[in-house]
Amino acid sequence: MSTSIGIVAYLALFAGVGIVFLFVNLLVGRLVRPSDPHEEKQEIYECGEPTVGSSFVQFDLRFYVVALLFIIFDVEVAFFFPWAVVFGKSTHLMDEHFPVAQVADGQVELTPPARKLYRELGVRDPQLVDQVPQSLVGQVPGGPQQSDPVPRATSIAHQGGRQLAFVTIVDIVVFFAVLLVGFAYVWRRGDLDWVRAVSRETAARGPGAVPRPPVEETAESALSA
Repeated sequence: MSTSIGIVAYLALFAGVGIVFLFVNLLVGRLVRPSDPHEEKQEIYECGEPTVGSSFVQFDLRFYVVALLFIIFDVEVAFFFPWAVVFGKSTHLMDEHFPVAQVADGQVELTPPARKLYRELGVRDPQLVDQVPQSLVGQVPGGPQQSDPVPRATSIAHQGGRQLAFVTIVDIVVFFAVLLVGFAYVWRRGDLDWVRAVSRETAARGPGAVPRPPVEETAESALSA
């Protein structure tokens, strides 16, 4: 699973096993199950009731509007998952108890958990820096004059995790604000109302107004009078 070819191989194996399992069960069912077709078994089953009319009916356009709005906002909310993954890894990296550097064979290098975490964050070949960047001077405890490279590298990694966590927070706030603006826009337009004519009439009459009865009831009452 460490390479792209391995991931593709696992996915291909999973899809192949699923397809073979499906077709084997269909073939076994076709060979084993009894075949006794008659008129009742050939009828369309719908909630245990006999079908009435044709199955080709025109649905109300409002169903499609609601479905499209649901798909749009549902897909946008799905983007919260990758953000949560990055935010969780950044908070893990900024943890003071998370080991980042170690001494191995006389050299300072990343610990296996730290190397794995950096790779999960998108760094292909994570390496320790030889000196503190100028942007972090004064922010890292001990500064560039710190003699021990292990605490220095650990401090730099923790500071980078804090910066990444801050960037992710700002990013999700902007994204969620845009999502709320779009939601308020469709709400203001009345796209979430099932009957937009009644909502516009109620808004025009002011807050607390009671919707008028449907046109059919009004006409019947006029005829009866």
